[in-house]
Amino acid sequence: MSASATATPSARPQAVTAADYRKVLGRVPTAVSVVTAQTPDGPVGVTVGSFTSVSLDPPLVVFYCDLRSASAAAVVAAGRFCVNVLAEDQQSQCGAFAGRTGDRFASCTWEPAGNGAPRIDGCTAWIECDVESSVPAGDHLAITGRVRQLSAADGDRRPLIFHQGRLVQLDGARVRHAPTHRFDWWDA
Repeated sequence: MSASATATPSARPQAVTAADYRKVLGRVPTAVSVVTAQTPDGPVGVTVGSFTSVSLDPPLVVFYCDLRSASAAAVVAAGRFCVNVLAEDQQSQCGAFAGRTGDRFASCTWEPAGNGAPRIDGCTAWIECDVESSVPAGDHLAITGRVRQLSAADGDRRPLIFHQGRLVQLDGARVRHAPTHRFDWWDA
């Protein structure tokens, strides 16, 4: 590590501001997903940019929603959900499920997944889960799900990506794996 790359610790760390937090963490790209559930009042869904895997054994995933999100509360109450990983041409669905509009499902076609939660057509992947736990995490709710079924779209459907405050698309370059840089911790 070069001397210019090392940070000098200050005597007193300065408080992290919301603007600084967004500026730095916005450089971490995330796939955009819509988490859906079926409730007695009908289907619910919410856009998230915080979906990730947690554990292979048992198979667990997690996503985060604002603590005040009525959709997140409905997902937890439903006890099961479907993560719909949006494709790069599904920006309108991203917006519909992120907003406070009436019928979010008017923006897409869908069918019930095996667990009854809406499975949105055209996504790159679908992960059906049972709610394993939900715990407050700062101003968000961490919802962990136990994976029960999962599938991916046929063909070359690329995910919709959120990066630096906007939706972006992957470029057309193919990913090349360097044979000497195999990561055993991720064996996908």
